[in-house]
Amino acid sequence: MRLLIQDLTYAFRQLRKAPGFTITVILTLALGIGANAAIFTLVNAILLRNLPVTDPKTLVRIGDTNDCCVNSGYNDNGDYALFSTDTYLMFKKELPEFEELAAMESGFDYRPLTARREGPQTVAKSMMGEFVSGNYFRTFGLQPAAGRLFIDADDTKGAAFTAVMSYDTWAHDYGSDPSVVGSTFLINTQPVTIIGIAPKGYYGDRLTSNPPNFYLPIESMAVIFSVSYVHDPEVEWVYVVGRVKPGVSLSAVQAKASTLLRQQFSNFKVFSNERARTFLDRTHVVLTPGGGGIQQLQDDAKSQLHLLSWVAALVLLVACANIANLLLVRSMSRRGEMCVRTALGAQRSHIIRQLLTESVLLATLGGAVGLAVAYAGAHMLLAMAFPGAQNLPIDAAPSALVVGFAFALSLLTGILFGVAPAWIASRTQPAEALRSGSRTVAPGASLLQRGLVVLQASLSLVLLVGAGLFAQSLNKLETSNLHLDSKNRYIIHINPQAAGYATTQVESLYRTMEAQFHEIPGIVKVGIATYTPMEDNNWGTSIQVQGKPDPNKGASFVKCNAEYFDSVGTHVLMGRGVLLQDRLSTPPVAVVNQEFVKQFFKPDENPIGHRIGSPGPQSAGDFEIVGVVDDTTYTAVQWKDHAMFFMPITQRPASDKDPIETDTSLYAGAIVVEADHPMNDMEKLAQRTLSGINPNLTIVKFQTFDQQIADRFNDSRLIAQLISLFGGLALLLATIGLYGVTAYTVVRRTSEIGIRMALGAERARVIGMVMRGAMTQAFLGLIVGVPVAMLCVRYVKAQLYEIDTVSLGVMAVPVVVLVLAAGVAGMIPARRAASVNPVQALRVE
Repeated sequence: MRLLIQDLTYAFRQLRKAPGFTITVILTLALGIGANAAIFTLVNAILLRNLPVTDPKTLVRIGDTNDCCVNSGYNDNGDYALFSTDTYLMFKKELPEFEELAAMESGFDYRPLTARREGPQTVAKSMMGEFVSGNYFRTFGLQPAAGRLFIDADDTKGAAFTAVMSYDTWAHDYGSDPSVVGSTFLINTQPVTIIGIAPKGYYGDRLTSNPPNFYLPIESMAVIFSVSYVHDPEVEWVYVVGRVKPGVSLSAVQAKASTLLRQQFSNFKVFSNERARTFLDRTHVVLTPGGGGIQQLQDDAKSQLHLLSWVAALVLLVACANIANLLLVRSMSRRGEMCVRTALGAQRSHIIRQLLTESVLLATLGGAVGLAVAYAGAHMLLAMAFPGAQNLPIDAAPSALVVGFAFALSLLTGILFGVAPAWIASRTQPAEALRSGSRTVAPGASLLQRGLVVLQASLSLVLLVGAGLFAQSLNKLETSNLHLDSKNRYIIHINPQAAGYATTQVESLYRTMEAQFHEIPGIVKVGIATYTPMEDNNWGTSIQVQGKPDPNKGASFVKCNAEYFDSVGTHVLMGRGVLLQDRLSTPPVAVVNQEFVKQFFKPDENPIGHRIGSPGPQSAGDFEIVGVVDDTTYTAVQWKDHAMFFMPITQRPASDKDPIETDTSLYAGAIVVEADHPMNDMEKLAQRTLSGINPNLTIVKFQTFDQQIADRFNDSRLIAQLISLFGGLALLLATIGLYGVTAYTVVRRTSEIGIRMALGAERARVIGMVMRGAMTQAFLGLIVGVPVAMLCVRYVKAQLYEIDTVSLGVMAVPVVVLVLAAGVAGMIPARRAASVNPVQALRVE
């Protein structure tokens, strides 16, 4: 310990004597380690995070996919992760291997509710609610922050409607008011008693940017949301997570659950025909760890975070190469000191230990500053990745694991890149101190130093090419022809169901909405639809053309009003669109897109007049095709073969004999307003208009159409921006490294340059000599970097849009930038060398 304290004291004194060197090293390391720690903060918070519950390691999920949200029919691959309420109850009864087995709604974030505390002058808000089983909180081993949590009796038919409020909602929206517990809230106009507050820090059973504000029992969903599928055995809508008993074999439970599922499905109508029974044999479930909850966000972000981790690691490698070069230069400048210390009896191991102490100390200081960089960087990344998120349960503050990661990285960096300089410096001989005044024409920088510069240049080129590829991919996405018009268009997301409207009332409501919005000056078109283009939503079903064989294909569908196509800029190419007279009482019609015609009809076959519907003799003729429209892009640009059909919003399939009260497809999800000029106050006007119709009609989400489209490119834009940022940082570090080595070379060769100039060498030749050395290293970096960049494309191709290789333009720009940076880095010391006074250079000796 005494020796360690002595080494640290001496190291601090040496670093204080060279503030420029110390600050440069610390800042360089802070950028490299900070970038990695920022990415690791997100990796830890998103990919490695367990739910804030009791003993998450014993939780097991039945299922391994993120199927959503309300499904029916069968899966072609037979892999099930979404279940009906009846299937959940069957599992709960027949799988005693689970101590507890809970169910939770799969797509709550697509189904906001309207909540208002009972009382005068209270305002209805659009909020998130998740329907869960009565043993939900007990399964996770949670205790309430106030009041109580659900018990099984709360989730039974006929039980009084109850809810548990999230802690964040209680704290932020209601000031932690104790009177909230026991009070009545009107949720979708239904009176619900708040029985308790969820524990602090609990964000739900999955990581999402919109965690639930309320938890409600499954049995109350049929009334609160007026849905009929809660106990429909063939409609899948819940995820299932449980806690297994000690010593249970998961493989045996998995096999048993798969057998139980096949037995239950064998009685379903969907599996009644011979073809469907071939899919029944494939039916199975996969048990997966449930400690991280439902992994939807994790699965979506996994590839991007892994890519950013590799990019940040390359930046750290460039930074470390820079540090190694700086330490090499410093060790060479201290050779005289090392010779004297050796002559005075210092052991070689002591010198290595001292120099390693300095490098580790530098790395530790760099890591400490890097944590501040990581904190700011993680905040920036979260703001870019989740713009506008209100209650995001991801903390940008470095956790203990992140701090440990940064410390370990700093320690590893200090040791790895301090060993070589320490080893070289310790090998000096005492006699060299006596020869230090001899003149030399040595090239100055060592082969190791030059090799590190070549490494920096090549890695910088790889990152710059990567930035160019992702920028090109983003440009292709953003400039794609979406076959829509977003100018002066506004998207107003609504939820009439949550406002208390029955399906029998919506036709009148939509006519009122059209009339009220048209009264706003400047409004040209008012479109109403279940969902809109470039929205993260999709409704799909199997489809068949009457009189044709079942093609075993599906298509997406949108229900809309007469002005919808004009409001989003979709053009009718053949026949007609939806008309005002297409109402509930008139024969059902459909409009299809060009891709639908391509997939379901022969070339040159006229689709107008044909009838379509769900596969089967009774339903295949539900709708008559009356028109064909453009292939307007929905959901994602990457979805190239997107067959779609459009129906009048209040019409139902001719074969549908179920009561209209149970048909939730009649509820609109959005209003698209087209104005004749930009309207900055459109959100206020829309809210005023909706409130005038019904105080419970609230805006779920408001966006300009341009904003909604831009949101679909957020992930691609984030990756392109970050890789460009990291590429620029790597280029800066490489440029500094090249400058440092070149400047060091000039200093080492001062006497040689002085002799050359004394013997008549021209200034231009001296500049050329120095520049040749600098540019040679840059070109060697290009020779190494170009093929590596070409090779790396195959590993990121899946994240690029319509890009398979590096184009000449994408490669040329980074090459030119790197050459220019090398030129600048070399020119400064070259001009300094050409300004050497021969007499002064000779006197240096």
